[in-house]
Amino acid sequence: MQPEIAVTGLGLVTPAGHTTEANWAALCEGRSLATTDPELAGIPTNFSCRVLGFDARKELGLSLARRVDPFIQYALVAARRAVADADLDTSAWQAERVGVVLGVGTNSLGGYLTEFGHLVAGNPERVSPLALPRSVPNMAAGEVAIDLGACGPNFTTSSACASGATAIGVARDLLRSGTCDVVLAGGSESPGSRIAAACFSRMRALSRRRERPELASRPFDAARDGFVLGEGAAVLVLERLSTARARRAPVLALLRGYGAGSDAYHPIAPHPDGDGVVRVLRAALADAGCRPRDIGHVNAHGTSTRMNDAAEAAALVRVFGDDMPPVTASKGVIGHALGAAGAIQAAYTVLALRHGKVPPTANFEVQDGPHKVDVVAGLPRPAAADTGVSCSFGFGGQNAVLLFTAP
Repeated sequence: MQPEIAVTGLGLVTPAGHTTEANWAALCEGRSLATTDPELAGIPTNFSCRVLGFDARKELGLSLARRVDPFIQYALVAARRAVADADLDTSAWQAERVGVVLGVGTNSLGGYLTEFGHLVAGNPERVSPLALPRSVPNMAAGEVAIDLGACGPNFTTSSACASGATAIGVARDLLRSGTCDVVLAGGSESPGSRIAAACFSRMRALSRRRERPELASRPFDAARDGFVLGEGAAVLVLERLSTARARRAPVLALLRGYGAGSDAYHPIAPHPDGDGVVRVLRAALADAGCRPRDIGHVNAHGTSTRMNDAAEAAALVRVFGDDMPPVTASKGVIGHALGAAGAIQAAYTVLALRHGKVPPTANFEVQDGPHKVDVVAGLPRPAAADTGVSCSFGFGGQNAVLLFTAP
């Protein structure tokens, strides 16, 4: 019999705030945080959801803040807060039994552009020797391990927008196998560079509601026209339930199910019938020993793009049918944090279970298409059961689903 896996700590740095309390309050308010972004001036989509009020020098000290790019800064702060939330003493833990697994999708494209500019200008001597170590994807997990003294397995998952969820699933497996006693798992991303925004805009993936950016991110709504770039980090502390109980740790939720797979269909577009999503949803349910009617709510991938939301709705209808649970999509509030999105959603799913209610989906008014899901809108809704599912899907058809229950 597989050991049960507990979530004992959460750390969040997102456009909704830098604490779990601030994030939960913003989710329940259900208002989009998208605003005009001066850094994206001249690009068809000139707005985003940024992490505001974050002082890296105050949080990390001048030397460390200067050494690492924003996605690593966010990961460091989220990890520190998750460890504190879990009531872990880093000076007393068995360091070689503590792992770090973080998902990163794009890392710091903007930083590369700055250094490339020196080369174009004929000044290679001005390229920073820290250009790579401060920005390569694995350094979020690497710097967290250095900061906290975690000497166990340490690596990065990169499965596009499913990266953070995949990291949590891999961390679960490290605990089940007995390789680790504690794993810090999650994701971090800061993709709001001009090159990323221009590329996604050229793909017609971003909303172009320049006049009213606060209305742009509207998952599952008939008037949706693309996603809004977000950023941030989430880290969850995972332990075997027996370990958590032995040290009398707070148990926030149990990670009961995980499903992962591929559409094997198209580099960018989801399968229109949601075939791959159906498979991973059913895999997560089977892993947890749950039936569709056992699920109290779904935190959907819900990007606010035409194809993704339609495919996800089709998959949810196929899996849940008449047992459709309430569906929320937090990207309506905080935008799409790409590789960090799955980890942020996982943390939000845990918070929803803790509070016993499902936050609303920002800007949702009316659904389109033949597949209708029960989208929560306007006000939070009481949860129908103490089980929640978080869905994450990425380019390349890479899909991951996490299933949590209240302890």
